[in-house]
Amino acid sequence: MRLALLASIGLLAGLAAPALADPAAKARETVSVQIDHARVIKLPERTQTVIVGNPIIADVTVQRNGVLILTGKSYGVTNLIALDNAGTMLAESMISVQAPVDSVVVVQRGLERESYSCTPNCQPSILLGDSGRYFSETAGQAQARNSTATSR
Repeated sequence: MRLALLASIGLLAGLAAPALADPAAKARETVSVQIDHARVIKLPERTQTVIVGNPIIADVTVQRNGVLILTGKSYGVTNLIALDNAGTMLAESMISVQAPVDSVVVVQRGLERESYSCTPNCQPSILLGDSGRYFSETAGQAQARNSTATSR
């Protein structure tokens, strides 16, 4: 029994190693980030160029030492490609930008949608998909508050 278990583990490890070395396997890797959140990613060595398939969905900022900051901008899926100085693809990942799952309450009143951040008390918050009027009013209030805070 124990020998069979060790043989199974060895077989699985042997199958996984080529998949990790295969560049196509890296193409299937998905990195998830919530909208309006950032995530730190380590780029492959020798990366010279970083390409985001759809910059409306995600944005990147390249830092020193191969560190990349990925920020979710709107819902959806796009890809991220790392190239070396010869234009050879070093890595490709799918980027999935998702809605926040913690502490968000969505109120639907007919066709009108409003979002609230409840941490623990509920306060107005804006998310893509909120009704235009609610979105504009809440964004305007937040902008007015921020400008008041920075003008002092």
